[in-house]
Amino acid sequence: MKNKERIVFIDYIRVVACLMVMLVHASENFYGADVSGLAGSMSMLANEQNRFWVAFYDGALGRVSVPLFMIVSAFLLVPVRQGVSMTSFYRRRFLRILPPFVCFLLLYTFLPLLWGGMTWEQSMNDFKMLPFNFPSMGGHLWFMYPLISLYLIIPVVSPWLERSSAKDERIFLSLFAFSTLLPWLHRFVSPELWGECFWNSFSMLWYCSGYLGYLVLAHYIRVHIKWPTRRRAIVGLACFVVGAVFTAWSFWWKGVPGQLIETPMIEWSWEFCTPNVLLATFGIFMLFTCIQRQEAPALISSLSRLSYGMYLMHLLFLAPIASYIIDGNVASPLLPVWLAIPVIALLTFVCSAITTRLLSLLPGSKYIVG
Repeated sequence: MKNKERIVFIDYIRVVACLMVMLVHASENFYGADVSGLAGSMSMLANEQNRFWVAFYDGALGRVSVPLFMIVSAFLLVPVRQGVSMTSFYRRRFLRILPPFVCFLLLYTFLPLLWGGMTWEQSMNDFKMLPFNFPSMGGHLWFMYPLISLYLIIPVVSPWLERSSAKDERIFLSLFAFSTLLPWLHRFVSPELWGECFWNSFSMLWYCSGYLGYLVLAHYIRVHIKWPTRRRAIVGLACFVVGAVFTAWSFWWKGVPGQLIETPMIEWSWEFCTPNVLLATFGIFMLFTCIQRQEAPALISSLSRLSYGMYLMHLLFLAPIASYIIDGNVASPLLPVWLAIPVIALLTFVCSAITTRLLSLLPGSKYIVG
């Protein structure tokens, strides 16, 4: 796509959201009780300083990263253009994302063997499971599966979105917003709600929940919200601040230092389809739409194009960078925690950007880094 055809604020979102993902994973080193440094099934905070800064960087700032990528995809692709068949849509989208995805599935399965990061037994077990899920050393690749699901459903919902009114979409979005209460209700009321049981995992709100809601929200923003820039900025800032503050507080509330706690409980309001994350995501997306530039700086455009490859490879850099800065002591790393987290993220971002750029110069690089 030529620069003049690009949507400038989308390029900014891609770059910022990519950095946010790395900020999230940098933060996980300061509360994850797993030996990998990332958040596993159990968590523990070393002190109050870690408690505050993880809540700030991972919760307040980073949680919107995944929904932002979902909204960006839907904003650009929904509805499917007239005359484009389902087969054509699938072919174009999946030829773009699947080869690099498969490439990095294999890299995260075997590459850590080179530095003793995993055993042959673990590697082969991961390899056998590749048709069914991501490898153990590539936990961030979970995102690709709901993204693929979003692509699969886009041609299905596009005809409805083409003829739906703003009111119709608001009805669906209201149901979606209500469904974002489910993670809270599952934790604090009952693990089984509205028809859920061991023989049925599809609840009453199943088809109105999940990332499909962000897809419809993207279409609603693009087609039906015609607010002036000032209103977008005011409403966007208010929504982001309220959502981000609640997200940070929710972690701080449960994250008692020195106490081993199940990660789903310390992250009780960090799922991407919760009311607070939805509110913050809507807010920050509206703030980005206030960018009125006709053309993004060359650096932003370039990083936006590289963002997929950067996302795929970033854990290969983040783990050693975090290990060096933490130096075996999350309570007292080489840098103060308030600085250590963003430094880990920024160094990872720079290394990933340079490597992706160099790989993009190779023949057939689109099959490696997109």
